[in-house]
Amino acid sequence: RGSLMRFHDGLAWLVQIAMFLTLGLLVFPSELVPVIGPGTLVAIFLILVARPISVLVCLAPSRGMGIREKLLIAWVGLRGAVPIILATFPLVAGIEKAHTMFNMVFFIVVSSVVLQGPLISFFARFLGLQSTDPERPHYPIGMVGGIGDKSLVEFDVKQGSPIAGRRVLNLGLPASGLIVLLHRDGHFLVPSGGTVIEGGDRLLVLTNQESLPEIRSILGSHGRPQRA
Repeated sequence: RGSLMRFHDGLAWLVQIAMFLTLGLLVFPSELVPVIGPGTLVAIFLILVARPISVLVCLAPSRGMGIREKLLIAWVGLRGAVPIILATFPLVAGIEKAHTMFNMVFFIVVSSVVLQGPLISFFARFLGLQSTDPERPHYPIGMVGGIGDKSLVEFDVKQGSPIAGRRVLNLGLPASGLIVLLHRDGHFLVPSGGTVIEGGDRLLVLTNQESLPEIRSILGSHGRPQRA
């Protein structure tokens, strides 16, 4: 499964590269100059008016999201390849001023990416929505998802945790729960029964859904599903 996902992921990136290369060959920078004025106005209208209104209307029934989350969703709605591909339809159909339409759409897409993309982190901080969680390590494990009914779950050991200073064999984990990897001070360790757990460790546990509540109560953490 992991090999198939990596293969198709690489294939998808290859197709995207070919697509953007083809779209780039349809654009002449000199033809973008006449649409800079109206294109800038349309881009600003889409970014500051049209998309925020549409997002707020569509997400109005959502009770679990506040206004800040909705505004962030409105901001990160970058224009992409789909509008450019749709703009090629008038070119193929031979519609009058199709080149102007295509250049306008292309300019708006580029403006959206250039203006909104670099400011996503700043806007998230401004709204107070930037995550404060530490960066999660990339585990050297090729399994994606799980094996049968088992899955990999990540647990953080807090400083002062009751399990800090205890050996793995003394944790009392169920037979269906196995600590397969331990991340400590930027290094990965394969723990044995005699390995001592320390505060700040990050544990990768292979378990099934039935044993997960018991493991959570022992390790004192909610746990997060891990994806390779």
